[in-house]
Amino acid sequence: MNLTFMRLIDEQYMRTPFYGSPKMTEYLRSLDYCVSPKRTTRLMRVMGLQAVVPKRRMTKSNPDHKVYPYLLRNVPIVRADQVWSADITYVPMDQGFMYLVAILDWFSRYVLSWQLSNTLDNNFCIKALAEALEHNRKPAIFNTDQGVQFTSHNFTERLESAEVKISMDGRGRVFDNIFIERLWRSVKYEDIYLRNYAMSMELEQGLDRYFQFYNNERFHQSLDYKTPTQVYYAGLL
Repeated sequence: MNLTFMRLIDEQYMRTPFYGSPKMTEYLRSLDYCVSPKRTTRLMRVMGLQAVVPKRRMTKSNPDHKVYPYLLRNVPIVRADQVWSADITYVPMDQGFMYLVAILDWFSRYVLSWQLSNTLDNNFCIKALAEALEHNRKPAIFNTDQGVQFTSHNFTERLESAEVKISMDGRGRVFDNIFIERLWRSVKYEDIYLRNYAMSMELEQGLDRYFQFYNNERFHQSLDYKTPTQVYYAGLL
Protein backbone atom coordinates (compact mmCIF):
# COMPACT_ATOMS: atom_id res chain seq x y z
CA MET A 1 0.00 0.00 0.00
CA ASN A 2 2.88 2.39 0.68
CA LEU A 3 4.00 2.18 -2.95
CA THR A 4 0.44 2.97 -4.08
CA PHE A 5 0.33 6.00 -1.81
CA MET A 6 3.76 7.16 -2.99
CA ARG A 7 2.72 6.86 -6.63
CA LEU A 8 -0.46 8.87 -5.98
CA ILE A 9 1.44 11.48 -3.98
CA ASP A 10 4.02 11.86 -6.75
CA GLU A 11 1.37 12.30 -9.44
CA GLN A 12 -0.52 14.84 -7.38
CA TYR A 13 2.69 16.68 -6.48
CA MET A 14 3.39 17.22 -10.16
CA ARG A 15 -0.01 18.93 -10.40
CA THR A 16 0.08 20.79 -7.08
CA PRO A 17 3.67 21.18 -5.81
CA PHE A 18 2.41 23.59 -3.13
CA TYR A 19 0.68 20.72 -1.27
CA GLY A 20 2.33 19.83 2.01
CA SER A 21 1.50 16.68 3.98
CA PRO A 22 -1.85 17.98 5.43
CA LYS A 23 -3.31 18.72 2.00
CA MET A 24 -1.79 15.58 0.53
CA THR A 25 -3.42 13.57 3.31
CA GLU A 26 -6.79 15.08 2.46
CA TYR A 27 -6.20 14.31 -1.21
CA LEU A 28 -5.60 10.62 -0.43
CA ARG A 29 -8.65 10.55 1.79
CA SER A 30 -10.72 12.03 -1.03
CA LEU A 31 -9.82 8.87 -2.98
CA ASP A 32 -11.32 6.81 -0.12
CA TYR A 33 -7.99 5.73 1.33
CA CYS A 34 -7.62 5.58 5.09
CA VAL A 35 -4.34 7.34 5.76
CA SER A 36 -3.02 9.35 8.70
CA PRO A 37 -1.10 12.66 8.44
CA LYS A 38 1.85 10.95 10.13
CA ARG A 39 2.02 8.30 7.41
CA THR A 40 1.77 10.88 4.62
CA THR A 41 4.54 12.95 6.20
CA ARG A 42 6.79 9.90 6.49
CA LEU A 43 6.21 8.87 2.87
CA MET A 44 6.82 12.37 1.55
CA ARG A 45 10.07 12.46 3.52
CA VAL A 46 11.16 9.18 1.88
CA MET A 47 10.29 10.66 -1.50
CA GLY A 48 12.16 13.87 -0.74
CA LEU A 49 9.10 16.05 -1.21
CA GLN A 50 7.86 19.10 0.59
CA ALA A 51 5.66 22.00 -0.43
CA VAL A 52 7.33 24.64 -2.59
CA VAL A 53 6.79 27.25 0.14
CA PRO A 54 9.56 27.13 1.24
CA LYS A 55 11.21 25.73 -1.88
CA ARG A 56 11.02 22.01 -2.47
CA ARG A 57 14.26 20.18 -1.84
CA MET A 58 14.99 16.53 -2.40
CA THR A 59 17.29 16.34 0.63
CA LYS A 60 18.16 18.32 3.71
CA SER A 61 21.19 20.56 3.71
CA ASN A 62 24.27 19.77 5.77
CA PRO A 63 25.27 22.61 8.14
CA ASP A 64 28.92 21.53 7.87
CA HIS A 65 28.97 22.02 4.11
CA LYS A 66 29.75 25.33 2.44
CA VAL A 67 26.74 27.05 0.89
CA TYR A 68 27.50 29.17 -2.16
CA PRO A 69 25.69 32.43 -3.04
CA TYR A 70 23.00 32.66 -5.68
CA LEU A 71 24.58 34.17 -8.81
CA LEU A 72 21.68 34.34 -11.25
CA ARG A 73 19.54 37.20 -9.99
CA ASN A 74 18.52 39.31 -13.03
CA VAL A 75 21.08 37.52 -15.23
CA PRO A 76 19.87 37.12 -18.85
CA ILE A 77 20.45 33.63 -20.26
CA VAL A 78 21.75 34.20 -23.78
CA ARG A 79 23.92 31.24 -24.79
CA ALA A 80 24.53 27.53 -24.43
CA ASP A 81 26.89 26.49 -21.59
CA GLN A 82 26.24 29.74 -19.76
CA VAL A 83 24.25 28.05 -16.97
CA TRP A 84 23.73 24.40 -16.15
CA SER A 85 21.64 23.10 -13.29
CA ALA A 86 21.10 19.77 -11.54
CA ASP A 87 18.21 18.37 -9.57
CA ILE A 88 16.96 15.06 -8.17
CA THR A 89 13.46 13.63 -8.41
CA TYR A 90 11.62 10.58 -7.06
CA VAL A 91 10.65 7.97 -9.68
CA PRO A 92 7.81 5.54 -8.89
CA MET A 93 7.85 2.02 -10.32
CA ASP A 94 5.41 -0.86 -10.15
CA GLN A 95 7.60 -2.75 -7.69
CA GLY A 96 9.57 -0.02 -5.95
CA PHE A 97 11.11 3.36 -6.62
CA MET A 98 14.34 5.02 -7.68
CA TYR A 99 15.88 8.48 -7.65
CA LEU A 100 16.82 10.30 -10.85
CA VAL A 101 19.34 13.12 -11.22
CA ALA A 102 19.68 15.16 -14.40
CA ILE A 103 21.96 18.00 -15.52
CA LEU A 104 20.35 20.51 -17.88
CA ASP A 105 21.59 23.43 -19.97
CA TRP A 106 19.31 26.37 -19.22
CA PHE A 107 19.55 28.11 -22.60
CA SER A 108 18.67 25.10 -24.75
CA ARG A 109 16.90 22.79 -22.24
CA TYR A 110 19.37 20.14 -23.44
CA VAL A 111 19.80 17.20 -21.02
CA LEU A 112 23.56 16.83 -20.71
CA SER A 113 23.52 13.74 -18.49
CA TRP A 114 21.39 11.72 -16.10
CA GLN A 115 21.77 8.85 -13.64
CA LEU A 116 19.56 6.59 -11.52
CA SER A 117 20.07 5.38 -7.95
CA ASN A 118 18.11 3.45 -5.33
CA THR A 119 19.60 5.62 -2.56
CA LEU A 120 20.16 9.33 -2.00
CA ASP A 121 23.91 9.17 -1.52
CA ASN A 122 25.79 11.43 -3.90
CA ASN A 123 27.63 8.84 -5.98
CA PHE A 124 25.10 8.99 -8.81
CA CYS A 125 25.29 12.81 -8.80
CA ILE A 126 29.09 12.68 -9.08
CA LYS A 127 28.80 10.25 -11.97
CA ALA A 128 26.28 12.48 -13.78
CA LEU A 129 28.53 15.50 -13.30
CA ALA A 130 31.58 13.68 -14.65
CA GLU A 131 29.60 12.64 -17.73
CA ALA A 132 28.30 16.17 -18.31
CA LEU A 133 31.84 17.59 -18.16
CA GLU A 134 33.22 15.18 -20.74
CA HIS A 135 34.56 16.37 -24.12
CA ASN A 136 35.95 19.61 -22.62
CA ARG A 137 32.54 21.17 -22.17
CA LYS A 138 31.62 23.11 -19.05
CA PRO A 139 29.27 25.90 -17.99
CA ALA A 140 30.21 29.34 -16.74
CA ILE A 141 27.82 28.82 -13.80
CA PHE A 142 26.44 25.63 -12.25
CA ASN A 143 23.23 26.09 -10.21
CA THR A 144 21.67 23.68 -7.71
CA ASP A 145 19.65 23.70 -4.53
CA GLN A 146 21.36 23.30 -1.16
CA GLY A 147 20.84 19.54 -0.95
CA VAL A 148 23.67 17.62 0.68
CA GLN A 149 24.52 15.81 -2.58
CA PHE A 150 25.37 19.13 -4.25
CA THR A 151 27.09 20.84 -1.30
CA SER A 152 29.38 17.85 -0.63
CA HIS A 153 33.09 18.53 -1.07
CA ASN A 154 33.60 15.88 -3.76
CA PHE A 155 30.85 17.50 -5.87
CA THR A 156 31.84 21.16 -5.45
CA GLU A 157 35.57 20.37 -5.74
CA ARG A 158 34.96 18.83 -9.16
CA LEU A 159 33.31 22.06 -10.33
CA GLU A 160 35.93 24.32 -8.79
CA SER A 161 38.76 22.32 -10.36
CA ALA A 162 37.06 22.90 -13.73
CA GLU A 163 36.91 26.65 -12.93
CA VAL A 164 33.10 26.68 -12.88
CA LYS A 165 31.31 29.23 -10.71
CA ILE A 166 28.90 27.58 -8.26
CA SER A 167 25.47 29.06 -7.58
CA MET A 168 22.94 27.75 -5.05
CA ASP A 169 19.28 28.58 -4.63
CA GLY A 170 18.32 30.55 -1.56
CA ARG A 171 15.56 29.46 0.81
CA GLY A 172 12.11 30.25 -0.52
CA ARG A 173 13.28 30.78 -4.13
CA VAL A 174 10.59 28.60 -5.66
CA PHE A 175 11.38 29.22 -9.33
CA ASP A 176 15.18 29.12 -9.32
CA ASN A 177 15.30 25.71 -11.00
CA ILE A 178 12.13 26.13 -13.06
CA PHE A 179 13.62 24.68 -16.27
CA ILE A 180 14.55 21.36 -14.69
CA GLU A 181 11.24 21.25 -12.80
CA ARG A 182 9.54 21.43 -16.19
CA LEU A 183 11.76 18.58 -17.36
CA TRP A 184 10.53 16.43 -14.46
CA ARG A 185 6.93 17.13 -15.39
CA SER A 186 7.60 16.17 -19.02
CA VAL A 187 9.47 12.94 -18.30
CA LYS A 188 6.88 11.77 -15.77
CA TYR A 189 3.72 12.56 -17.73
CA GLU A 190 5.13 11.59 -21.13
CA ASP A 191 6.92 8.42 -20.07
CA ILE A 192 7.11 7.21 -16.46
CA TYR A 193 3.42 7.43 -15.50
CA LEU A 194 2.36 5.98 -18.84
CA ARG A 195 4.70 3.01 -18.88
CA ASN A 196 4.60 2.05 -15.19
CA TYR A 197 8.03 0.40 -15.22
CA ALA A 198 8.34 -2.71 -13.04
CA MET A 199 12.11 -3.16 -12.75
CA SER A 200 15.09 -0.80 -12.57
CA MET A 201 16.59 -2.18 -15.80
CA GLU A 202 13.35 -1.45 -17.66
CA LEU A 203 13.27 2.04 -16.17
CA GLU A 204 16.85 2.75 -17.23
CA GLN A 205 16.22 1.53 -20.76
CA GLY A 206 12.99 3.51 -20.97
CA LEU A 207 14.59 6.71 -19.72
CA ASP A 208 17.42 6.31 -22.20
CA ARG A 209 14.84 6.18 -25.00
CA TYR A 210 12.91 9.11 -23.57
CA PHE A 211 15.89 11.43 -23.13
CA GLN A 212 17.02 10.64 -26.68
CA PHE A 213 13.53 11.64 -27.82
CA TYR A 214 13.49 14.70 -25.55
CA ASN A 215 16.81 16.03 -26.81
CA ASN A 216 16.56 15.11 -30.49
CA GLU A 217 12.89 14.93 -31.50
CA ARG A 218 10.65 16.74 -29.01
CA PHE A 219 9.88 20.27 -30.23
CA HIS A 220 9.69 22.98 -27.56
CA GLN A 221 7.39 25.95 -27.97
CA SER A 222 9.74 28.04 -25.81
CA LEU A 223 12.56 27.21 -28.27
CA ASP A 224 10.54 28.39 -31.30
CA TYR A 225 9.63 24.73 -32.00
CA LYS A 226 13.21 23.58 -32.25
CA THR A 227 14.70 20.63 -30.37
CA PRO A 228 17.12 21.07 -27.44
CA THR A 229 19.90 19.47 -29.49
CA GLN A 230 19.41 21.94 -32.34
CA VAL A 231 19.51 24.94 -30.00
CA TYR A 232 22.38 23.65 -27.85
CA TYR A 233 24.80 22.91 -30.69
CA ALA A 234 23.80 25.98 -32.70
CA GLY A 235 24.62 28.03 -29.62
CA LEU A 236 28.15 26.59 -29.55
CA LEU A 237 29.03 27.68 -33.09
